Amino acid sequence: MNGERAEEMTVFVRAVELGGFSAAARALGLTPSAVSKSVSRLEDRLGVRLLNRTTRSLTTTPEGETFLERSRRILADIEEAEQEITRFRSAPRGLLRLHVSVAFGLHQLPPVLPEFMRRYPEVQLDITMGDREPDFAEDGIDLAVRSGDVTDESLIARRICLMERVICAAPSYLKAHGVPRSPDDLLQHNCILVSLHPPVWPFDAADGPRGVKVHGNVTANNAETAVQLAILGLGVVRLGDILVGDPLRRKQLVPLLTKAHHVEPVPIHALYLPGRHRSPKVAAMVDFLLEHFSHAPWRVLARRPAMRSRSTIA
Repeated sequence: MNGERAEEMTVFVRAVELGGFSAAARALGLTPSAVSKSVSRLEDRLGVRLLNRTTRSLTTTPEGETFLERSRRILADIEEAEQEITRFRSAPRGLLRLHVSVAFGLHQLPPVLPEFMRRYPEVQLDITMGDREPDFAEDGIDLAVRSGDVTDESLIARRICLMERVICAAPSYLKAHGVPRSPDDLLQHNCILVSLHPPVWPFDAADGPRGVKVHGNVTANNAETAVQLAILGLGVVRLGDILVGDPLRRKQLVPLLTKAHHVEPVPIHALYLPGRHRSPKVAAMVDFLLEHFSHAPWRVLARRPAMRSRSTIA
């Protein structure tokens, strides 16, 4: 139905309900002449008379009574549909397909999700974890949380926070093998490597950053395995604080070479396709992620292990 037909139908119904063109005109913000012309156009298009008009009364013809009943039903359906869409836009609801990196999905997201679900009980979450770049169209992804620079210009990126990598090892390893006091000392230590990361760890020097090529007897294809092996005392790791923040706070791992280590902040973004930000469920999740993670709570707690935070943490 086009807008003109819906308008004519509305004018007709209001004229009947209010008993005249003048009353309908006042209710609709029109002139009595405009109301009369609208009803006449409707009758001409339908080829029937809908109203019997006198100077004192306005009554429906049999055809007009049938059209009035159907028109009321149609206009009620339109109003209900508009109200439903308004409610949909104002209250997050429906299925939200979320793709997150393994580190974020395992270590940070789960503890805060119950609060999100309490706030937005009409949202259903479908969470996929993986370190490959998702195909938003093919995978039907609404929102992704990824670390690193954004190279896909077709996506909208909202930076959630900055991750920092930390060099650390378990107390048991350090007790058995000693504590490295300088970057070059790492050459005498077993370093647990991650295949996606180069084995050259950066450090600050008088003439600028320098790299130390480390080595070890284990290379893992995911950081989760590396952090677990480090906690078990196998060697030294350099991993994002999103992964090792909690073990550092629990003193399962100890930070090393903090003054010499060259910090390279890595951004974590919420990514979505243009237009998706207007979806209440996507907007709600982005705002929720910013609320809980913009201050990198894992880093704050790792640096202040003796303090008890009241913040929601992962």
